[in-house]
Amino acid sequence: MSIFRRLFKIGQSEAHNLVDKLEDPIKLTEQGIRDLKKDLDASLKALAEVKALRIRSNADLNKSKFQVEDFEKKAMTLLNNAKEGKMDAAEADRLATEALKRVQQAKENGARAQAEVQKFDQSIAQLEANINKVKSNITKYENELKTLKARMKVSKATKKINKQLSQVDSTGTIAMLEKMKDKVAEEEALAEAYGDIAEQSKSVDEEIDAALDNVDAGANDALAELKKKMGM
Repeated sequence: MSIFRRLFKIGQSEAHNLVDKLEDPIKLTEQGIRDLKKDLDASLKALAEVKALRIRSNADLNKSKFQVEDFEKKAMTLLNNAKEGKMDAAEADRLATEALKRVQQAKENGARAQAEVQKFDQSIAQLEANINKVKSNITKYENELKTLKARMKVSKATKKINKQLSQVDSTGTIAMLEKMKDKVAEEEALAEAYGDIAEQSKSVDEEIDAALDNVDAGANDALAELKKKMGM
């Protein structure tokens, strides 16, 4: 193999490994969940900040309403005092006019605060909807991750078993069994041969004694049968 082909094979192997890592569903899902949790933290922080701004704007709105009522009352009091002769009419008109200016300014501030409150309410609603969606997705993906891990565990176990089964050398196993059969047959034949040799090794005296033993046994049987017939 040339050096260029070898380098190509190495690069191809590394590329396949990289693709395998990128396509690992468990790692991708775990990373996706981590990203979603970061988004959730950012959304919660933004929601808290917007709610704080809404609280301040609402406080400004209430303050403006109070100022409108307060300066209107003050303007009316000044005019009543002038009417009753308690103070100079021109001075009362001047101060009442300033009080009404404060009323107008408070109304403008109140209108601006009211608009801000409405805007913040919309932002809060949108953020809460996004947060609920992110929470739902996190729960969904965590459940899917559990399923993926369980399936991966089963698939790895199945793969391992199937790989072991596929690597069993059936031809070698059969050959080994045939050798064992041959060995057993050889041992059995050898045992039988030794038995024949043992029979052939008996002496003539042993053969005579064996024959006599057979004759005596037959005579004894005949005697016993005769005694039985005679009632003895």
